[in-house]
Amino acid sequence: MIAMAGRRPNLMSHMPTVRGQLIADAPLRRLTWFRVGGPAEILFTPADLDDLRHFIAQIPGETPVTLLGLGANVLVRDGGIPGIVIRLGRPFSTIRISDHEVDAGAMALDYNIAKACQRAGLAGFEFMAGIPGTLGGGLAMNAGAYGAEFADVVTRVDAVDPDGHLHHLSPQEWGPHYRGCSVPPDWIFVGATLKGTPGDKVKIAAAMNKVQADRDATQPIRTRTGGSTFKNPPGEKAWELVDRAGCRGFSVGKAMVSEKHCNFLINNGGARAADIEALGEEVRRRVKAATGITLEWEIERLGAPDTRSQP
Repeated sequence: MIAMAGRRPNLMSHMPTVRGQLIADAPLRRLTWFRVGGPAEILFTPADLDDLRHFIAQIPGETPVTLLGLGANVLVRDGGIPGIVIRLGRPFSTIRISDHEVDAGAMALDYNIAKACQRAGLAGFEFMAGIPGTLGGGLAMNAGAYGAEFADVVTRVDAVDPDGHLHHLSPQEWGPHYRGCSVPPDWIFVGATLKGTPGDKVKIAAAMNKVQADRDATQPIRTRTGGSTFKNPPGEKAWELVDRAGCRGFSVGKAMVSEKHCNFLINNGGARAADIEALGEEVRRRVKAATGITLEWEIERLGAPDTRSQP
């Protein structure tokens, strides 16, 4: 078992009764795109929204809580994640379309939302075909691609606070900005209402196909990667800065900067989370030295290092 910093003795015995699933020392590497990282001290998959709210309201105070979605855009460190990891399941993946509005759960895949809207003749969601994640993750970071972002289509956001209260937030209360929002990080997104415009199904499908073709041609989507690693600095593109610093193809252990797209880090097989994080930090150092610009991580790094590897 990997040593886990901040571990609480007998935490499972203090968990409330739930209808969902509670697992101690739950492996997480297969739940992330990088396929690295240690276990969750406790992994909770709620049966539904009421189960989630009950659980959140009843867990011991000061217990760390981490939300894990589809596993894109995250790096779970080798020591695992102390406290509770919550992963929403199928009950949170619904997609319902009425007139020009879409009500979707936080675990609904962005591509599935785009496809459902295409079938309904609803335009404005084509960009989601190029975002490899879920609605919840997209809300947390105001995800965007190909000239559009979540802020363009979201009209209401549903989130649960640390006391288990459900909030229906306006776009202003959600407060989207570049790769982020104003909602406190300890709130859990559970769904949202989106609004599109009537469109031609054939044209919408063609636009989605172009987005996917462009993504396939320019990104290493068939590798173990976490998606875009660094945020674009104002007026700059992160991949160009990484390339300018001579980091294309650079590696640390079994982790490598993609030769296809320099803003993607790749697990070449056998990499540890520590390799990937060290690679990212070295890239940041080299970009700073070459350009004077400090890159900010877009990928969220979760958990603790493996203390067994520390001096």
